[in-house]
Amino acid sequence: MLERPRLQKKQAFQPTFGAQVVEEGLTRFVLWAPSAHRVDVEVEGLPSVTMDKSDDGCATAEVACGHGARYRYRIFNEKDDEGDEQGSVVPDPAARAQAGDINGPSVVIDPSHYQWENVDWQGRPWHETVLYELHVGTLGGFKGVRQHLPHLAELGITAIELMPVSEFPGARNWGYDGVLPYAVEASYGSPDDMKALIDEAHSYGLMVFLDVVYNHFGPDGNYLANYADAFFRKDLVTPWGPSIDFRQPMVRRYFIDNALMWLEEYQLDGLRFDAVHAISEQDFLVELSETIRARIAPERHVHLVLENEGNTASLLNQQQFTAQWNDDWHNVLHVLLTGEQEGYYGDFVDDATPRLARCLSEGFIFQGHTSRHGHCRGEPSAHLPPTAFVAFLQNHDQTGNRALGERLSVLTDADSLAAAEVLLLLSPMIPLLFMGEEWGSTQPFLFFTEHNEELAQAVREGRRAEFADFSAFFDEQSREQIPDPNALTTFEASIPDFSMRETTPYSACLARYRTLLALRHLHIVPRLACAEALGAKVLGDKAVLARWRMNDDTQLMIALNLSQQSVATPGLGVGQLLYETSEGAAKAAESGRLPPRTAAAWLRDNPGEEEVCE
Repeated sequence: MLERPRLQKKQAFQPTFGAQVVEEGLTRFVLWAPSAHRVDVEVEGLPSVTMDKSDDGCATAEVACGHGARYRYRIFNEKDDEGDEQGSVVPDPAARAQAGDINGPSVVIDPSHYQWENVDWQGRPWHETVLYELHVGTLGGFKGVRQHLPHLAELGITAIELMPVSEFPGARNWGYDGVLPYAVEASYGSPDDMKALIDEAHSYGLMVFLDVVYNHFGPDGNYLANYADAFFRKDLVTPWGPSIDFRQPMVRRYFIDNALMWLEEYQLDGLRFDAVHAISEQDFLVELSETIRARIAPERHVHLVLENEGNTASLLNQQQFTAQWNDDWHNVLHVLLTGEQEGYYGDFVDDATPRLARCLSEGFIFQGHTSRHGHCRGEPSAHLPPTAFVAFLQNHDQTGNRALGERLSVLTDADSLAAAEVLLLLSPMIPLLFMGEEWGSTQPFLFFTEHNEELAQAVREGRRAEFADFSAFFDEQSREQIPDPNALTTFEASIPDFSMRETTPYSACLARYRTLLALRHLHIVPRLACAEALGAKVLGDKAVLARWRMNDDTQLMIALNLSQQSVATPGLGVGQLLYETSEGAAKAAESGRLPPRTAAAWLRDNPGEEEVCE
């Protein structure tokens, strides 16, 4: 039998900026440099070429080179040119790859160089999504992540979510300090290596999402202001420096093209947009989503997910954004599980159980309500489907932004955590797991970097000062115990030890996750499209009963009790038991009392309206 030839998908999209291979042996270079007097492109082994400037500020040149060529831009300001200076050499801010680190040469990448295997892949519907967030560097780069795909597919994961992979300083970083959004981090592998990971994930039926950062650039290696000072606002500052000026059409084009590159050239199934509340021009988000939706073929399932402290419910629809990470869900459950009250958890301490009930009924807790800082945030969200919210017990932020990077497995008792996992994995919200969570890893996930020493010292001091108001770190001696972000040992301590997952006691946690995810795919996912919340009832302190009407008119019920006492469950009725965290817990609940630190889930056929929670 003849082997079917590998087909290459036509690359219909070409970004406005960067190095674009026009034909074999010919590349067009485009740099938006409105502040520069002159721009030269220097390709290694070839004479320097002065680029043509257009009225829109773009410098353009075509050079006889192709895939793999190394190049830089040389920027001349007026004073440089008049003084016959050498100018300043910078990387391409739209380079698809770097030869080395952020200050090395940029590399011409021909997108057609990679030959796709899974050319017919169209993604998966959103309601089938079970996300698994991972850090590529701690798993050994793109090739290392590929080794974990069989385990994740067998577990019941349907989508992996990569923390940012754009080029950042050094080889160790969370990725949120990126300065070259188009370039794949060299320490993780090449663009082809990333495509091979995505291609293989698709062969396992796994979607691949990418976390992208459009709200700021990192503090090291950002040269945009040298030749495009209009890129940043002078009147608005973010926690990370001057605000990006999204009033500029070219700035919008830069980021919209970046999103389209990931979705079209890399065949990603979705993007998670980091901290969009820090983008001053919120209408940019609408333009971004509308442009993506207009360009992506309708038969493809492409999902756009927000991180947004603003809880802007009006953005969450299939025509704009698919869903939002629901920090409210995490924060209130974290308070109930751990009793912690400091920092942003302070907003969720008072009336924590009624707040959880609101979250399960309506999505967001903050829907125009006032935070501890006196600010109103959020919009009404009860009209949205449960699948508009991504729920999680742990993620990179909520773990790694702790001073010592502790996971929930060391912050709360095992029975309560197992009960919360039932709510995470069987509720109609879209669940997200953080790498290692599935076997109850007790290893920390810490904040790590590899900056130059001057910046490393500033990050080290800033990290310790950040926790000065926390009771555990009031004195300087205790703050010195916070791991140094720039130390290699901090990174190494954050590498998950997957060999532990089949050993005692971790294997029991892994088996529970396998079971719960199998139940989700068998009983919840087929009923999930058009599911709606029916309400959640407070049963007692730290205890709730939530109900949802599924698309076949069955009713999903989850009873959760995180307290130390049993709670009354009047009028619960009897249904098909899906899961209970301890033997007899469901029967006890059906008889009128849910035991402490337990949870149970049922499906009921066509219950009467009088039994729906108010």
